Amino acid sequence: MTADLESNQHVEQFLTFELEGEAYGIEILKVQEIRGWEPIRKIPNTPDFVKGALNLRGSIVPIVDLRERFQMEKVEYTPVTVVIVMSVNTPSGASVMGIVADAVSDVLDIKLSDIKEAPNLGSRINTQYMRGMFVGKKNMVMLLDVDKLLNPEEFVDITGLAAIAEGK
Repeated sequence: MTADLESNQHVEQFLTFELEGEAYGIEILKVQEIRGWEPIRKIPNTPDFVKGALNLRGSIVPIVDLRERFQMEKVEYTPVTVVIVMSVNTPSGASVMGIVADAVSDVLDIKLSDIKEAPNLGSRINTQYMRGMFVGKKNMVMLLDVDKLLNPEEFVDITGLAAIAEGK
């Protein structure tokens, strides 16, 4: 077997979760734990999608609502709402962050060769946070790059751009 063929057969595991009934996936190796929703401490002067922070065994963990990050409709959190706590690599080093998801679905074993490129949706639609797409038997799963999606420096850029757009 050649090295190229072996790398194409490499399998990674992804934790899948739901937002607005659509399936998303993140590398399972990034996930530290999955928790039920609980009240969190608000953090002033942060974008709306940063819901606040959670005290996780002495560590302060910022929590991001992906529905709001992706500009989806806001919903009330329910008993099946979860916080997925994960390790994120940022330019300033490793960091622990959490994301709010409607529900956790499954763990999928996906061959790298089965991951399709993120579609080109033009310059007005940002796909930089997508690692790719996986078409399964039941549905299509958007695979996210959490290191890019949860990069705190992106949050500053987004809020700075919002302030510029609003003329502040």
